[in-house]
Amino acid sequence: MDIVKSTGTTTKFSIDKLRASLRHSGADEKLIQHIVDVVRDELYQGISTREIYNRAFAILKKKKATFASKYKLKRAIYELGPTGFPFEKFVAAILNYSGYHTEVGKIMPGVCVSHEIDVFAEKDGHISIIECKFHGEEGRKCDVKIPLYIHSRYQDVKQEWEAKKNTSKKIGAGVVVTNTRFTTDATKYGNCMGLEMLSWDFPEENGLKDRIDRLALYPITVLQVLSSEEKQFLLGRGIVLCRQLLKNGFYLDHLGISDSRKEKIMKETRNLCTNSFNDEQG
Repeated sequence: MDIVKSTGTTTKFSIDKLRASLRHSGADEKLIQHIVDVVRDELYQGISTREIYNRAFAILKKKKATFASKYKLKRAIYELGPTGFPFEKFVAAILNYSGYHTEVGKIMPGVCVSHEIDVFAEKDGHISIIECKFHGEEGRKCDVKIPLYIHSRYQDVKQEWEAKKNTSKKIGAGVVVTNTRFTTDATKYGNCMGLEMLSWDFPEENGLKDRIDRLALYPITVLQVLSSEEKQFLLGRGIVLCRQLLKNGFYLDHLGISDSRKEKIMKETRNLCTNSFNDEQG
């Protein structure tokens, strides 16, 4: 059966891929099989991947909000938009939980001109220059022009930094992060030039989605119990991770949320911030 991807291209429907994405949400095998059976019965030639996603998401949400939240991770990152700034803060927040000190939008001088760095990260005297490329719609990829542009900026900053012989801190490889995917040429060029490339699923088993799941660092946009307006309110106050909301629940009071609904929000948030699927299902 041919299905239509977000890019407009067609591909063959894969039950294995559907199972893998559902398993990623924490759903057990019985629920996964139920969803696979429902989706398979409703397939038709030319169905879109969005329709398949919506059907699976609806069943997961009815069963347990936490499953649905993890299943919608990719779309939740799109919801960080429309600008790329919340995504930059999201990347910085992930690094903070890995022991980095970060600055977003830091101005750094280059040999030729000054540059605004999306995320400046420092850990143990090691500095990372990170540039983020956010896409607010599905199907778009980062082509080779992105690492070309970023590498030139990185080299300009690095050369100026190394000219300061009074610093013991070293700038490591430049880093390119995107919430979508790189084209083959973009990855090839980045690797050739020594850039660290991080996309939704690259490097394999250590892409953005893998790191988020491994550390349970989910954006607040995955939460099912928050409205779009409430999410934007929190993002505007620097709350981009569910873990940050746990520590700053008082922001919900500013929204006039009732105590009962606040507890529901915090319960879902706590469930997402655990690495144990067994704990969630128990």
